Amino acid sequence: MKPTAILRRTSVRTLLATGLVTSLALVSGCAKSEDDADQDKSSTSQGDPGQVVASPSAGAGPTCAIDAYGGKKIDLKTATVGFSQSEKEANPFRIAETASIKAEAQKRGVKLLTSNAQSQFSKQISDVQDLIAKGADLLVIAPLNSDGWEPVLRSASAKHIPIVTIDRKINAAACKDYVSFIGSDFVEQGKRAADQMIEATGGKGEIAILLGAAGNNVTTERTKGFEDRVKEKAPGLKIVFKQTGEFAREKGQSVTENLIQSKPGITGIYAENDEMGLGAVNALKGAGKKPGAVKIVTIDGTRNAVQGIVDGWIDGVIESNPRFGPLAFQTLDSFTQGDKVAQDIVIEDSAYTTDNAKSELGKAY
Repeated sequence: MKPTAILRRTSVRTLLATGLVTSLALVSGCAKSEDDADQDKSSTSQGDPGQVVASPSAGAGPTCAIDAYGGKKIDLKTATVGFSQSEKEANPFRIAETASIKAEAQKRGVKLLTSNAQSQFSKQISDVQDLIAKGADLLVIAPLNSDGWEPVLRSASAKHIPIVTIDRKINAAACKDYVSFIGSDFVEQGKRAADQMIEATGGKGEIAILLGAAGNNVTTERTKGFEDRVKEKAPGLKIVFKQTGEFAREKGQSVTENLIQSKPGITGIYAENDEMGLGAVNALKGAGKKPGAVKIVTIDGTRNAVQGIVDGWIDGVIESNPRFGPLAFQTLDSFTQGDKVAQDIVIEDSAYTTDNAKSELGKAY
């Protein structure tokens, strides 16, 4: 995937590979984690930045059309769409993602079947097969893992069911096993996180990486982007610790508690999602550290993490926009009408810094 272009937080528009430009409605309803239910709800009225396809997009990569895929044209308004969520919705990213899919289906009057794998890959496989058995004509999948999808792909292929994956890729053949992947440039996210870490630390010191869950492309690519950029731009910044926090706040906290004991002079922590970064903040508070004593950079753009910048605990957050509903349904609509769509639809992501965190807090989810 190519690096994203200049960031824009304008109206949502879909730019597919044939040059099709379609205006998409914004999905409101910023979401919070379960333990944030009582927080200020004003963010829902302050505007939703939506998703914008990275430019250039038209003609920039392989495309898929329904004839090549082996399916048939369907009127999306009369179709049944199945959505498979991968993780339990204690994570604000997952809450916002599911809310976006449901809101767009409701807006379009499309029948939607949903399931949640509760972070269990075997359950997600059976969930999707169940969606197929219940009559899903189209599938939107947020994969937990990148590998192991063969049973689902065989079942979907037998019925010529188009599949769009969002936020994580599956290791399969585009326009054969699935139609399109919609998501961020995760290598670029890692690079941008490294840039923020370099700025926060002055390019010197010892840093740790709280890795995401194993077995998916997000973790692999966010790590690669970060490490490559640090090696390129800041040889004085040494990565001395790497351990998975499994994209979970509690795990991020426990790993950081161990980190503080084993590496008391740690300069910075790169958390590959906000939840782990917030866990790291909890660990630092528990150890009596002051805000800013250890530099923290994360990826996602949740409200709590952006508030962490305002409060001085977090130094930067690279956005990973979870509002896939409009873009996912527009892609399915275009595809089922016979239009070509891009096999990789890469979205632009913004960033939160000490300069804009307070003013942009309402756009976080």
